[in-house]
Amino acid sequence: MNYYLGIDFGTSGARGIVINQLKEIVYSIDYSFDSGGNHCVPSSETENLATVWQKTLYWLLENIPLNFRQKIKAIAIDGTSSTVLLCDATGKPLDHPILYNDDRGKIVLDIIKDIAPANNVVISATSSLAKLLWWRQQPIFTKASYLLHQADWLSFLLHGKLGISDYHNAIKLGYDPQKLEYPIWLQNLDCSKLFPQVIAPGEVIRYITPDIYHRFSIPKNCTVHAGTTDSIAAFLASGANQPGEAVTSLGSTLVLKLLSDHPINDSKYGIYSHRLGNLWLAGGASNTGGAVLRHFFTDTELVNLSAQIDPNISSKLEYYPLLKEGERFPINDPNLLPKLEPRPDNPATFLHGLLESMARIEALGYKKLQELGANPLTQVYTAGGGAKNPVWSKIRQRCLAAPVTKPKYTEAAYGTALLTFTK
Repeated sequence: MNYYLGIDFGTSGARGIVINQLKEIVYSIDYSFDSGGNHCVPSSETENLATVWQKTLYWLLENIPLNFRQKIKAIAIDGTSSTVLLCDATGKPLDHPILYNDDRGKIVLDIIKDIAPANNVVISATSSLAKLLWWRQQPIFTKASYLLHQADWLSFLLHGKLGISDYHNAIKLGYDPQKLEYPIWLQNLDCSKLFPQVIAPGEVIRYITPDIYHRFSIPKNCTVHAGTTDSIAAFLASGANQPGEAVTSLGSTLVLKLLSDHPINDSKYGIYSHRLGNLWLAGGASNTGGAVLRHFFTDTELVNLSAQIDPNISSKLEYYPLLKEGERFPINDPNLLPKLEPRPDNPATFLHGLLESMARIEALGYKKLQELGANPLTQVYTAGGGAKNPVWSKIRQRCLAAPVTKPKYTEAAYGTALLTFTK
């Protein structure tokens, strides 16, 4: 029996999932980063976050039971989108990694706007390209040989070949997933020599290094495959694979991803498309979501009050549940104010109005994607904490006019393990 390992690196920890040839989970292991520190902004006095990632990766491998480790045939790793490292010629990070949500790149946005086509995903203060151009202005840049994404660098620790990425991670560096190349306007940059070579997610890079083989007793012929981003890995875990199938993530925010025959891109709404084989994964994110619900209710209250709601009856309350002003998708209005009035005395009635309003926003989001050319919605899989609420699922199904189900697997590490079957 062969086994396949997927490793997911998120913002607060990492998870490894081992699956068998039948794509069943046989072992799962988690590691949480030290909760005592602020990991988004590591200081020069603290350990480099890249070192924490490396130790975490090795801890996960070491603590997978030997009977599984000795039969691992392939490994793939996902990381947070647009989390990047600047490395020297040996792959050693020259600076702390810059995380996905770090917007220091805003000081180079005018430069990007001058060179990038309109609507390009790199026109963002948090894009990989913005972070690279910010680094270009720092003294340390003269020592740089590679710009790598989190998943790229962690995979390198296993296979030893520098400068390899995948077209899911590289899209925010400016890589064109339609033409499968860096566009000329990017190639003309003086820092383009740092760009990684881009291959398809799931493509074999090479075997693990002798050091990894000896240290962890993983077979010499275990292959390391190109990875992906954490959000796409979670989509892959759902099993959605046909045009019109979608995954809604009901976490702190509301994130929609819809499979389409055609790429959908509109920077005004924050919409861009990832290539998935011959299909395209179009997505958008609203600022509404679970953070609003948590603002008003505890987890216990959400369970108890939801039980008092009839999901077959439409709420007459029309809210736009936000915690602060501003929305980008499905309505693009940075000044959009939260609408949470009138608030009824009955908390169950109020919750009903919130859940129904969020379901309407979700439906409006999928309608927007379809208006821009995506395939008609046929099926919605649900991920995130909100997937546990059966009443909300029924309300959403009524508003979406499409089947709503919770997939068997939702973990990003599982989706990443599946990538090792693709090549």
